[in-house]
Amino acid sequence: MDQGDRLTSGMRRAQILEIARQDGRVSVEGLSRHFDVTVHTIRRDLSDLADAGHLERVHGGAVIADVLTNIDYVQRQQLNAAGKQAIAKACAAAIPNKANVFINIGTTTEAVARELMNHKDLMVVTNSLNTANVLSANPNIDIVVAGGSLRRADGGLLGNLTTQVVDFFKFDYAVISCAGIDADGELLDFDLQEVHATQAIIARSRSTFVVADNSKILRTAPGRIGSVEDIDTLFTDSQLPMPVLEKWADFDVKVEVADETKLRRNVN
Repeated sequence: MDQGDRLTSGMRRAQILEIARQDGRVSVEGLSRHFDVTVHTIRRDLSDLADAGHLERVHGGAVIADVLTNIDYVQRQQLNAAGKQAIAKACAAAIPNKANVFINIGTTTEAVARELMNHKDLMVVTNSLNTANVLSANPNIDIVVAGGSLRRADGGLLGNLTTQVVDFFKFDYAVISCAGIDADGELLDFDLQEVHATQAIIARSRSTFVVADNSKILRTAPGRIGSVEDIDTLFTDSQLPMPVLEKWADFDVKVEVADETKLRRNVN
């Protein structure tokens, strides 16, 4: 008797939910191999979990629903930590010394800040208290905090004051995250204040880098920041589906897939 037969559907779905909480995203093929059941069975499990509000279906799998992502910030940092670190290393490597950079709110952008700790003569503007705190350990980085109303859940600063501060600058690079990127290449978010702030950041930057792990790809949200056509490079941690690449073919955007294994080998 295989593992799938031994587990009841309820037990299997509970384990799927736990895997999703740990990794941020699950795939139909991966779960099918893990539980030794058919892809049809897994698709039914994911649909039932989505109907119950626990998961959101995306191409090839599912991500944890927003009700589950609204968890402690430290827990969100741990979701797909290896993938975020790989993205952060690749993004930080593309930022030279002596640059002016804006880093917005998010666990992946915060990971980029950690990878900038060996950079010199940077000026970083951020609307994230967590990112400012990370960068404060590097005396070679000048830090400007874009004030605003504090979002206690993640230390983000938002509102009119934030965008007013952004308008004082012209950035060499913007490093931004978002809640999702849909198949049309739209950059999306849930908080409309954050949408407004991110639009202002992109408008004031010569080059824009978006950092988004696989849980953000083909995920929807109601607020439109802009399009991947408006950015220079998307850093992610897994290959995009071919239909997406074909749809984005006319967009002048570079997609860089960070190879966690290669980065780990280079470190060793």
